[in-house]
Amino acid sequence: MSFAEDGRVYRPELEALVHDAGGGRVEVRASGVGLWRGAPARGVVVQPGTSIGELEVLGVLHRLVAPRGARGMVVELPAGERRARVPVAWGEPLMVLDPEAAGVALADEAGAATQSSEGALVFRSPSSGRFYARPSPGAPLFVQAGDEVAEGQTVCVLEVMKTFNRVQYGGAGLPARARVTRVVPANEDDLAAGDVILELEVP
Repeated sequence: MSFAEDGRVYRPELEALVHDAGGGRVEVRASGVGLWRGAPARGVVVQPGTSIGELEVLGVLHRLVAPRGARGMVVELPAGERRARVPVAWGEPLMVLDPEAAGVALADEAGAATQSSEGALVFRSPSSGRFYARPSPGAPLFVQAGDEVAEGQTVCVLEVMKTFNRVQYGGAGLPARARVTRVVPANEDDLAAGDVILELEVP
Protein backbone atom coordinates (compact mmCIF):
# COMPACT_ATOMS: atom_id res chain seq x y z
CA MET A 1 0.00 0.00 0.00
CA SER A 2 1.29 3.50 -0.81
CA PHE A 3 0.14 7.10 -0.53
CA ALA A 4 -0.52 9.62 -3.29
CA GLU A 5 0.58 13.26 -2.95
CA ASP A 6 -2.90 14.29 -1.78
CA GLY A 7 -2.87 11.65 0.95
CA ARG A 8 -5.23 9.19 -0.74
CA VAL A 9 -4.39 5.52 -0.24
CA TYR A 10 -3.73 3.23 -3.22
CA ARG A 11 -4.05 -0.52 -3.06
CA PRO A 12 -2.32 -2.88 -5.52
CA GLU A 13 -3.20 -2.57 -9.19
CA LEU A 14 -6.46 -3.95 -10.48
CA GLU A 15 -6.30 -5.47 -13.97
CA ALA A 16 -9.21 -4.72 -16.30
CA LEU A 17 -10.97 -7.34 -18.44
CA VAL A 18 -10.56 -7.73 -22.20
CA HIS A 19 -13.16 -8.80 -24.76
CA ASP A 20 -13.14 -9.23 -28.54
CA ALA A 21 -15.35 -6.43 -29.88
CA GLY A 22 -15.34 -7.79 -33.45
CA GLY A 23 -13.90 -6.19 -36.55
CA GLY A 24 -10.41 -6.52 -35.11
CA ARG A 25 -11.22 -4.16 -32.24
CA VAL A 26 -10.72 -4.86 -28.53
CA GLU A 27 -13.07 -3.87 -25.71
CA VAL A 28 -11.67 -3.18 -22.25
CA ARG A 29 -14.17 -3.80 -19.45
CA ALA A 30 -14.40 -3.00 -15.75
CA SER A 31 -13.15 -5.72 -13.41
CA GLY A 32 -15.00 -4.36 -10.41
CA VAL A 33 -17.97 -2.28 -9.30
CA GLY A 34 -17.22 1.33 -8.46
CA LEU A 35 -16.49 4.83 -9.76
CA TRP A 36 -14.06 5.09 -12.68
CA ARG A 37 -11.98 8.22 -13.18
CA GLY A 38 -8.96 9.31 -15.23
CA ALA A 39 -9.97 7.69 -18.52
CA PRO A 40 -7.35 7.97 -21.28
CA ALA A 41 -8.27 10.37 -24.08
CA ARG A 42 -9.25 9.24 -27.56
CA GLY A 43 -6.11 8.76 -29.63
CA VAL A 44 -3.99 7.43 -26.75
CA VAL A 45 -2.20 4.15 -27.47
CA VAL A 46 -2.87 1.48 -24.83
CA GLN A 47 -0.92 -1.73 -24.31
CA PRO A 48 -0.80 -4.34 -21.50
CA GLY A 49 0.15 -2.70 -18.21
CA THR A 50 -0.82 0.82 -19.32
CA SER A 51 -2.64 2.80 -16.63
CA ILE A 52 -6.24 3.43 -17.72
CA GLY A 53 -7.35 5.44 -14.72
CA GLU A 54 -8.52 4.61 -11.23
CA LEU A 55 -11.43 2.58 -9.92
CA GLU A 56 -12.86 3.73 -6.61
CA VAL A 57 -14.35 0.76 -4.76
CA LEU A 58 -16.05 1.49 -1.43
CA GLY A 59 -14.05 4.70 -1.09
CA VAL A 60 -10.68 3.11 -1.88
CA LEU A 61 -8.82 3.97 -5.09
CA HIS A 62 -7.30 1.17 -7.14
CA ARG A 63 -4.97 1.74 -10.07
CA LEU A 64 -6.66 0.20 -13.10
CA VAL A 65 -4.34 -1.24 -15.76
CA ALA A 66 -4.90 -2.68 -19.22
CA PRO A 67 -4.76 -6.50 -19.33
CA ARG A 68 -2.80 -8.79 -21.66
CA GLY A 69 -4.36 -8.66 -25.10
CA ALA A 70 -5.43 -5.02 -24.76
CA ARG A 71 -3.45 -3.23 -27.48
CA GLY A 72 -4.49 -0.37 -29.71
CA MET A 73 -5.59 3.24 -29.91
CA VAL A 74 -8.56 4.43 -27.86
CA VAL A 75 -11.34 5.09 -30.38
CA GLU A 76 -14.45 4.91 -28.15
CA LEU A 77 -15.21 5.60 -24.48
CA PRO A 78 -18.69 4.09 -24.00
CA ALA A 79 -18.57 4.56 -20.22
CA GLY A 80 -18.03 8.35 -20.51
CA GLU A 81 -15.81 10.97 -22.12
CA ARG A 82 -13.31 11.54 -19.33
CA ARG A 83 -15.98 12.45 -16.78
CA ALA A 84 -14.73 12.95 -13.22
CA ARG A 85 -16.44 9.88 -11.68
CA VAL A 86 -18.26 7.37 -13.86
CA PRO A 87 -20.32 4.67 -12.09
CA VAL A 88 -19.46 1.29 -13.62
CA ALA A 89 -20.59 -2.29 -13.03
CA TRP A 90 -18.45 -5.42 -13.26
CA GLY A 91 -17.93 -6.29 -16.93
CA GLU A 92 -19.17 -2.92 -18.20
CA PRO A 93 -17.33 -1.67 -21.32
CA LEU A 94 -14.91 1.16 -20.54
CA MET A 95 -13.20 1.73 -23.88
CA VAL A 96 -12.75 0.31 -27.34
CA LEU A 97 -9.24 -0.07 -28.80
CA ASP A 98 -8.39 -0.22 -32.49
CA PRO A 99 -5.00 -1.87 -33.14
CA GLU A 100 -5.08 -0.86 -36.81
CA ALA A 101 -5.42 2.84 -35.97
CA ALA A 102 -2.14 2.75 -34.09
CA GLY A 103 -0.38 0.23 -36.31
CA VAL A 104 -0.48 -2.28 -33.44
CA ALA A 105 -1.03 -6.01 -34.03
CA LEU A 106 -4.15 -7.33 -32.31
CA ALA A 107 -2.58 -10.53 -31.10
CA ASP A 108 0.43 -10.35 -28.81
CA GLU A 109 2.18 -12.86 -31.01
CA ALA A 110 1.92 -10.63 -34.08
CA GLY A 111 3.68 -7.75 -32.36
CA ALA A 112 6.16 -9.86 -30.45
CA ALA A 113 8.57 -11.00 -33.13
CA THR A 114 11.29 -11.12 -30.51
CA GLN A 115 14.33 -11.76 -32.67
CA SER A 116 16.08 -9.43 -35.07
CA SER A 117 17.54 -10.58 -38.35
CA GLU A 118 20.84 -11.01 -36.48
CA GLY A 119 19.18 -13.31 -33.93
CA ALA A 120 19.20 -10.85 -31.01
CA LEU A 121 16.32 -10.79 -28.54
CA VAL A 122 14.48 -7.49 -29.14
CA PHE A 123 11.64 -5.33 -27.90
CA ARG A 124 9.72 -3.64 -30.73
CA SER A 125 7.69 -0.45 -30.95
CA PRO A 126 3.94 -1.10 -30.49
CA SER A 127 3.04 1.77 -32.85
CA SER A 128 4.48 4.47 -35.03
CA GLY A 129 5.53 7.69 -33.31
CA ARG A 130 8.41 9.90 -32.27
CA PHE A 131 10.75 8.23 -29.78
CA TYR A 132 11.81 10.00 -26.59
CA ALA A 133 14.41 8.36 -24.36
CA ARG A 134 13.70 10.62 -21.35
CA PRO A 135 10.49 11.76 -19.63
CA SER A 136 11.60 15.40 -20.03
CA PRO A 137 14.73 17.32 -21.13
CA GLY A 138 17.52 16.87 -18.60
CA ALA A 139 15.78 13.97 -16.84
CA PRO A 140 17.54 10.59 -16.55
CA LEU A 141 17.13 8.09 -19.39
CA PHE A 142 14.34 5.57 -18.99
CA VAL A 143 16.79 2.78 -19.83
CA GLN A 144 20.31 2.45 -21.17
CA ALA A 145 22.70 -0.33 -22.09
CA GLY A 146 23.46 -2.50 -19.07
CA ASP A 147 20.14 -1.85 -17.30
CA GLU A 148 17.75 -4.63 -16.41
CA VAL A 149 14.11 -4.15 -17.42
CA ALA A 150 11.08 -5.89 -15.95
CA GLU A 151 7.58 -6.44 -17.33
CA GLY A 152 5.51 -3.26 -17.02
CA GLN A 153 8.54 -0.96 -16.74
CA THR A 154 8.49 2.20 -18.89
CA VAL A 155 11.28 2.12 -21.48
CA CYS A 156 10.46 5.24 -23.53
CA VAL A 157 7.79 7.70 -24.58
CA LEU A 158 6.20 7.71 -28.04
CA GLU A 159 4.54 10.84 -29.36
CA VAL A 160 1.50 9.77 -31.38
CA MET A 161 -0.83 12.42 -32.82
CA LYS A 162 0.61 15.02 -30.40
CA THR A 163 -0.14 12.72 -27.47
CA PHE A 164 2.73 11.38 -25.36
CA ASN A 165 2.39 7.69 -24.48
CA ARG A 166 4.60 5.74 -22.12
CA VAL A 167 5.73 2.44 -23.65
CA GLN A 168 6.17 -0.41 -21.19
CA TYR A 169 8.32 -3.50 -21.54
CA GLY A 170 6.55 -6.82 -22.06
CA GLY A 171 4.89 -9.03 -24.64
CA ALA A 172 4.53 -12.59 -25.82
CA GLY A 173 7.85 -14.40 -26.11
CA LEU A 174 9.74 -11.89 -23.97
CA PRO A 175 11.17 -12.91 -20.58
CA ALA A 176 9.78 -11.25 -17.45
CA ARG A 177 13.20 -9.64 -16.94
CA ALA A 178 15.96 -8.89 -19.45
CA ARG A 179 19.18 -6.92 -19.70
CA VAL A 180 19.43 -4.11 -22.26
CA THR A 181 22.44 -4.51 -24.55
CA ARG A 182 21.53 -1.62 -26.86
CA VAL A 183 18.95 1.14 -27.22
CA VAL A 184 18.54 1.25 -31.00
CA PRO A 185 16.81 4.57 -31.85
CA ALA A 186 18.31 7.96 -31.07
CA ASN A 187 16.26 10.47 -29.10
CA GLU A 188 13.49 12.03 -31.25
CA ASP A 189 13.82 9.43 -34.00
CA ASP A 190 10.59 8.66 -35.87
CA LEU A 191 9.62 4.99 -35.53
CA ALA A 192 7.24 2.74 -37.42
CA ALA A 193 5.22 0.01 -35.70
CA GLY A 194 7.51 -3.00 -35.24
CA ASP A 195 10.79 -1.08 -35.30
CA VAL A 196 13.31 -2.36 -32.76
CA ILE A 197 13.63 -0.20 -29.65
CA LEU A 198 15.76 -2.43 -27.42
CA GLU A 199 18.19 -5.27 -28.02
CA LEU A 200 18.18 -7.57 -25.03
CA GLU A 201 19.72 -10.61 -23.39
CA VAL A 202 18.52 -12.87 -20.61
CA PRO A 203 20.40 -11.95 -17.40
